[in-house]
Amino acid sequence: MARLFGLLLLIAGVLYPFAVYYGMEHWSPRVFAALLGGLWLARALTARRRPGGLWLAVAALVFCLLLGVANEPVLLRWYPVLLNLMLLALFGLSLKFGPPLVERMARLREPELPDVAVRYTRTVTKVWALFFLGNTVLLMALAMWAPLSWWTLYTGLISYGLIGLLFAGEWLVRQQVRKYE
Repeated sequence: MARLFGLLLLIAGVLYPFAVYYGMEHWSPRVFAALLGGLWLARALTARRRPGGLWLAVAALVFCLLLGVANEPVLLRWYPVLLNLMLLALFGLSLKFGPPLVERMARLREPELPDVAVRYTRTVTKVWALFFLGNTVLLMALAMWAPLSWWTLYTGLISYGLIGLLFAGEWLVRQQVRKYE
C-alpha cells in the first residue's frame, strides 16, 4: 500500500504545476490542500519507517495545513519549493550523517564498492545537493515574481528536463569512471 501512495504522490508532484495552472480558477486552494494532505497522511501511515521519512511527511502535512487554513492561491506555487528543499535536505544531510545517498543506492546494486566508487558517489551526492539548492532558489524567485505561465513552464517541464540531463550526464561520466576502476 505504501508503494501505491508513493506512486500517487509522484504522479501528483509531476502533474501539480498543470493542476495549479488550470485549476486555480475552478478550485479553492483548500481542495489542493485536502488532496495533497490526504496523500501525504496515507503515505506517512503506511510507509516503512526510514530515517527522515517521518519529518518529510510532517513538513508536507504542515504545508498542506497552512495552505488549507490560509486558502491563499499564491501559496500553491510554494509546494515545488518544499519538495526541492526536502530533496536538498535528503542529499545534503546524507553527506554529513552518511553514507551519502548515492552511495546507499549504489550499494543496493553492488554491496562491495571499491574506494574510487565510494569517492565518486560522494561527489555525485554533492552535485545533486547543489542542483536542488539552485533549483530551490530559482523556484522561490519564480514563486515570488514570475507570471503563473512561467512558473508552470519551469516547474512542469524545464526542471524535469534539467533533472533528466543531470541523470544522463552522470551516467556518461560514470561509464568513464568505471573504465579506470
